[in-house]
Amino acid sequence: MPIKSRIRTIPHYPREGIMFRDITTLLKDPVGLRTTIEEIVQRYRTEKIDKVAGIESRGFIIGAPVAFALGVGFIPVRKQGKLPAETIGCDYQLEYGHDKVEIHVDAISKGDRVLLVDDLIATGGTMEAAIRLVQEAGGEVVECCFVIDLPNIGGSKRLRQQGHQLFSLCSFED
Repeated sequence: MPIKSRIRTIPHYPREGIMFRDITTLLKDPVGLRTTIEEIVQRYRTEKIDKVAGIESRGFIIGAPVAFALGVGFIPVRKQGKLPAETIGCDYQLEYGHDKVEIHVDAISKGDRVLLVDDLIATGGTMEAAIRLVQEAGGEVVECCFVIDLPNIGGSKRLRQQGHQLFSLCSFED
C-alpha cells in the first residue's frame, strides 16, 4: 500500500501556486495510518533511541505512536509559549517573519539519542530549529524523519549539506 496514494493534494492552498499536501486523508485511513507508523518503527527498531521528539502539531500525531512502539519517551516540540514549565527555545525564519519552537529544559538528558519526527519537510527551517534545541539540551539527533519530503523546495538538501541524516516515506517533486 503506497503511502503517497493516501495523501490528498489541494491545489492553490493556502495561496496561488502552492500544492498543499494534506495528510488528514492518510490519518483517517486505518491501513494508511498503521502502515505509516509501522514503516517508521521498522526503520528504527534496531537503533538505539532514547526519545522521539515530534514537532507541533502533525509531528505529535506521528511521533507519539512511534515512541510508544519503540518503548521510549516522547518530547513535544512546541511553538513559543505553549509549554507550562521552564523551556529552552530556538528562533527560526519563516517566509515572512520568524517564529520560535521550545522544549522543556528537562526533556532531554545529556547524551540522549533523539529521533526527530514531523509530517513534512519543505524549507527545513522548523526542523533545523528543533535540531539545534536537541543539541543545546545535550542530546544527539539520530535522524530527522518525515512522512513527506518536498525536495524541490530545498529543505532536505540544506539539512543534508549541514551533515544531518534524513528519512522520508515518500516525496512529491512538484
